[in-house]
Amino acid sequence: MKFKEFYLEYARLTEYLKSLSLLFARLVVAYGFYEPAMMKWSDMHAVADWFGSMGIPFPTLNAYMSATTEITGVILLTLGLFVRIISIPLIIVMIVAIVTVHLHNGFSAGDNGFEIPLYYMLFLLIFMAHGAGRFSFDRFIFGEKN
Repeated sequence: MKFKEFYLEYARLTEYLKSLSLLFARLVVAYGFYEPAMMKWSDMHAVADWFGSMGIPFPTLNAYMSATTEITGVILLTLGLFVRIISIPLIIVMIVAIVTVHLHNGFSAGDNGFEIPLYYMLFLLIFMAHGAGRFSFDRFIFGEKN
């Protein structure tokens, strides 16, 4: 078998992993948003004070919006429902987190840099481009094929 034919067959076979990898990625990203969302909801006043100390305008409103976006993202990513849509506000949350908390620490996650939020943003961009995959309510309800 020629290399080109081998590669094309390999590519065809690995397409079967696409939806499974999207499912696992959705679940991992959802879990990554879960703890920060629950932390915000457990003490919203402290989060609002923290947001205010960083100069975020309307800190209480933004704390509630951030926490609501994150917990909604956890639910929708887990279910695979409206994944292309929820990715947009979650990306915005990550941009704000990078600019306000992580950027001045550099790239490295070990130094509380922007590495992890950047990875989340990249996954969310993949979800926007590819959808939720076969194992999702998006596929079940809308017949969305990826």
